[in-house]
Amino acid sequence: MGKTIYENNCAACHDNPAATKAPGFDTLKAMRREAISYAIAQGRMQVQASRLTSEERTALLDFLAGQGPTRDDWSASMSCTRERGPMNLDVTPAVAGFGFDPRNHRRLSAAQAGLATADFSNLELAWAMAFPKATMMRSQPAIVGTNVFLPVADSSQLFAIDIAGPPCLRWVYRHDAPLRTSVAFGELPGSKRKVLIFGDLSANIHLVDAASGERLWKQHVGLHPMSLTTGTPILHGDRIYVPISQYEIMLGANRDHECCKTHGAVTALDARSGAKIWTAHTMQEARPVRDRGDGKMIWGPSGAPVWTSPAIDTKRGVLYVGTGEATSDPAAPTTDAILAIDLKDGSIRWSFQATANDIFLTGCLFNRSGPNCPNKDSVFRDVDFGASVIIAQRTDGSDVLLAGQKSGTLWALDPDSRGKVLWRRDFGQGSPVGGIHWGIATDGERVFVPINWPYGVPRGANATQQPGLHAVKAETGEVLWTFESKADCRGERAERIRGCASSMGLSAAPVVIDGAVVQGGLDGMVRAFDARTGKVLFSFDTAREFKTINGVEGRGGSIDNASIVAANGLLLVSSGYGMFGQMPGNVLLAFKPKTSR
Repeated sequence: MGKTIYENNCAACHDNPAATKAPGFDTLKAMRREAISYAIAQGRMQVQASRLTSEERTALLDFLAGQGPTRDDWSASMSCTRERGPMNLDVTPAVAGFGFDPRNHRRLSAAQAGLATADFSNLELAWAMAFPKATMMRSQPAIVGTNVFLPVADSSQLFAIDIAGPPCLRWVYRHDAPLRTSVAFGELPGSKRKVLIFGDLSANIHLVDAASGERLWKQHVGLHPMSLTTGTPILHGDRIYVPISQYEIMLGANRDHECCKTHGAVTALDARSGAKIWTAHTMQEARPVRDRGDGKMIWGPSGAPVWTSPAIDTKRGVLYVGTGEATSDPAAPTTDAILAIDLKDGSIRWSFQATANDIFLTGCLFNRSGPNCPNKDSVFRDVDFGASVIIAQRTDGSDVLLAGQKSGTLWALDPDSRGKVLWRRDFGQGSPVGGIHWGIATDGERVFVPINWPYGVPRGANATQQPGLHAVKAETGEVLWTFESKADCRGERAERIRGCASSMGLSAAPVVIDGAVVQGGLDGMVRAFDARTGKVLFSFDTAREFKTINGVEGRGGSIDNASIVAANGLLLVSSGYGMFGQMPGNVLLAFKPKTSR
């Protein structure tokens, strides 16, 4: 019964994950029952599942995930003993948020990482830890001293891992909804209390005591039923700034859905209480625009979700975020744009739009003639800003904003001239999951730009795309070196790597560590490059099975989103991303310099 329900109600999307951005069938089979149950009862799939009876839902869950909850008793045996001593959080964090620092440079010094450039040519796997029934290692941890605070999204848990010696668990925070964002760390104003901030799939922001794992408050920030939190919140002063995205883009093509009403925003919360101070909406509320031809209305404007993590500009008193596409007409001028938002009152000081009239719904890739699908005059590209803005400095001391777009364009904007374009560098036409996806990084002189290539797309389909890692001079936009990403299907990789022949994508945000830049690939490869020359210093294939220190079956997969950090002499890589047709996985890998023998 469950198989038939899946084939009749789910297969059209989940058997075509590269096109629909949905988890593939094998990813669903690897997920927790609790995660799938949440999706169909409260999450993204509740509209599609609304036609199913209670009996049919149970049968579907039994077919996909088996009966009974996932066992998490492994964590008890890994609890830290008294001999490890108390947690020390009174040190400067190595990773305090998505960009590591408020300007989003994604750069660690040798002292912060415990790794120097020379170490990368001498790395070996130190240990692997796996998490039961996890498929997406999407969330970047915060790192303070020897403490790694790692959320595992589809397990609905946040783990406080001490890596001073053999890894052990200080505490585990559990929630009833899947977690989603990366973690930010900070100190509550007026106290010495250290806290962690993160969001879940229900658009709730959690504030948790970093020493104990105790929840201090939870605040719902969603504007609409389909709002999400994706970008990492940031604690600055006495406020927490939260970007708000949406998933109506996934559902709008359904002819039964009244499309589209959801838009993005940034919300400022009081750090002590979670109370809302202001909300900067990316557009006005949607209103009925026109009859779509069957008596139901198209609503608009909608869209401009904020996927990015804010960059804080204390000099000008603003934060910068990027926005996404429109999901219905009319397309607002704040779609596919960079916004400068006043830190004090949430007013939008200025905006720069990179692509106008980009109206996009995922389901319309199959049938552009659907009643909610945008008209033929729309751009229909889905080329939002998914990479967080970097505030960099030019040689004359002036600032420049560096912004990466899914169109494959790196933009340099002048923050003192309302986002005036200083230069741009194009690396192809991009795609809904191509171009510059999750992030860029800088060492001050260079900005490192990964270009994605989605699974299942033949290379000839977009000859202008330049998948790989590009080092660009931040001052001028000149390309200094390029690592061309090519499919590696030698030997058994042809069978082991999904879509191997077209597996060239670099979608994850890179990390600069001393004089090296580290980048993960959708084929599971992690590489470290010399930041000056582009020479490959280290490479490792993570898309395989691992023997783990906690006894849980472990397997790596695609490396995506924000998956690489370093601290205490360890390079930490999260491997597995079961979205967009990519390879699921459930491991945290630690690499260290080899000891002499």
